[in-house]
Amino acid sequence: MLAAVCLLSPGSGTAIAAESNAITSARDTASLISDSDTLQPGQPIRFGLLLHLKPTWHTYWRNPGDAGEAPTLAVTLSGAATGKADAIDWPAPKRLPDGPLMSYGYIDDILLPVSLTPGASRQDSASVTVTAHAEWLVCAAVCVPEEGDFHLTLPLGPLVPSPQAPLFARAAAALPLPSPFAATIAPDGMLGLSGAGLSPQTVSDAWFIPDTPGIINQISPQPLNIAPGRLTLALKPLDAFHAGTPLGGIVVLRDAAGQESALTIEAKPEAAPTSGSSSRSATGTRAGWLQLALLAFLGGMILNLMPCVFPVLAMKALAVVRMGSEQARVKSALAYTAGVLATFAALGAATLIVRNAGLSAGWGFQFQSEGFVAAICWLLFAVSLGMLGIFELPVIGAGQSLISRSHGLLSDFLTGLLAVLVATPCTAPFMGAAIAGALSAPPVFALSIFLSMGLGLASPYLLLAVIPGFGRLLPRPGAWMDLFRQVLAFPILATCVWLAWVLTRQGGGDATLILGIGLLALGFSGWLAVTARTRTSYTVMRGLRVAALLVALAPLALLPLLPSAVSAVASAKTGQVDASSFSPQRLAALRSEGRPVFIDMTAAWCITCLVNERVTLNSTRVQDAFTRHKVAYLKGDWTNRDSAITAFLREHDRDGVPLYVYYPPHGEGRVLPQILTPDLVAGALGE
Repeated sequence: MLAAVCLLSPGSGTAIAAESNAITSARDTASLISDSDTLQPGQPIRFGLLLHLKPTWHTYWRNPGDAGEAPTLAVTLSGAATGKADAIDWPAPKRLPDGPLMSYGYIDDILLPVSLTPGASRQDSASVTVTAHAEWLVCAAVCVPEEGDFHLTLPLGPLVPSPQAPLFARAAAALPLPSPFAATIAPDGMLGLSGAGLSPQTVSDAWFIPDTPGIINQISPQPLNIAPGRLTLALKPLDAFHAGTPLGGIVVLRDAAGQESALTIEAKPEAAPTSGSSSRSATGTRAGWLQLALLAFLGGMILNLMPCVFPVLAMKALAVVRMGSEQARVKSALAYTAGVLATFAALGAATLIVRNAGLSAGWGFQFQSEGFVAAICWLLFAVSLGMLGIFELPVIGAGQSLISRSHGLLSDFLTGLLAVLVATPCTAPFMGAAIAGALSAPPVFALSIFLSMGLGLASPYLLLAVIPGFGRLLPRPGAWMDLFRQVLAFPILATCVWLAWVLTRQGGGDATLILGIGLLALGFSGWLAVTARTRTSYTVMRGLRVAALLVALAPLALLPLLPSAVSAVASAKTGQVDASSFSPQRLAALRSEGRPVFIDMTAAWCITCLVNERVTLNSTRVQDAFTRHKVAYLKGDWTNRDSAITAFLREHDRDGVPLYVYYPPHGEGRVLPQILTPDLVAGALGE
């Protein structure tokens, strides 16, 4: 190589002056060189870190890829002239695949140059002292960090090219050139170049190297599609890829003769699908919508088995038994379905409106409101007391009950509304992708996916009601129905206990006190409603009942004013695992240390989250695996609103919890399923 010839050939004193002391290891030889034997203030000069890498060893580009670290070089002048340079002009790198990883770097000999324009300093000196500090990483089967301090002295005078100047010329020729082609990046990761000169005859292969890691899957193939004046590369986006933002990097074009040209690009975001894939995108959109709608429907069906919703469904089944005619059952089921669909549509629309307004909101956001949690708890408490026969909820229709009795289409509609409100925190496995897809789709498609979810939730009761002859299969009404209704009250009371626990996590002891006062006032109001039937002073009793209801509802206004409690979800220690609160800064710090990280995005009102924590994450096997692998365990508590957690969820195409992401020591994070098992988590850790 020319570099070796320059270094080994005997030269004059000026040749020696243009090269520093050399640092040699079993892996490489490093020195600092200059493109001139002299230095003149006000005239640009170049220095460079020259590396001679032994066979099989390599070092890295500014984006090292899935593993590695970029070299650094800081050059300082003192004496007759001063100056400082630390920005490397990076030659185009080579792709260095290694199993499931891709790195970008250099092999053999490489010069990493920097440029500076020295300024005049001391008038009594005729030379300039050049001091440089460099750090670089060399890898083969193992990786070894290296560093060195270099010194050389250059006399003042007109610039005279040094024997090392051809190395700088070659390094300059290896620099990527500004692209003459317009570059775009589509939301699906389709990178496009357009302009004269692009054709199947001039380009036989092409690939893209991003400026920063984590944007695309760097080891994934990049299928090339080329036509006259246009080429596209199908990139595979990762979590850090954000549609609507520019994408910078290098595109390398190879011609039929094997010559490569590296071009720097700044791809502009493209809102519409690329022309070469428009028909496929349209087909994919329809297929994707149908898939999301099916997942939403299945997720809605699964919600019927959740502890929050099952008592409501059982209440409706009990109502079916009471109804004698099939016509009445069909009307009841249709009213219940209408309530479910209307509530899903309203919640979906509210979420879309809040998100489009730029505010933090995700699916189940209503449970982040202390007032909503308290109100639902009070409503379910009143329903359970009515089902136990202690009192019936007054107000609607001549002593009829809203929920515990199913006389009237309005009652059926309101039951559907209640089922949806208590179902949203019970995120089923099929619902995560469907909700994420809905909230990223156009409004019409988004609402249709939400309605599919609601149809799935209502489908069991709807099918039972419309099956011909189903009435003959039902047991005859009798005393057992009252006993069954009373039994169903206890799962609803259990839901009240859970909601009280959620409220405690959100607002602390003061919020629990307010909830208790409301429950007491609600019970007292119900007792007055029963007592008023046997009293002559009905007006007075009714006034007291209204006053008690106001006492129950008044504290709702105080709940938002309470300071948020420090959630035990975020601060708890899980066995011997180092559990701490999630923050983007903490995650970045742990990743920079090369430490594996497990992210647990959870909320106190998320049933799936709590089950996963009790059954899997707190299991001895998982805790031992975390300890063996020195995994940092970060919890993000979304019980109350948290913009950082909301942003992290959106980065991973999620709009609700749970979300589990495992970051290995090197490489990108892996999103785990919403239902965890000890085997699954251990497998993610490589056991």
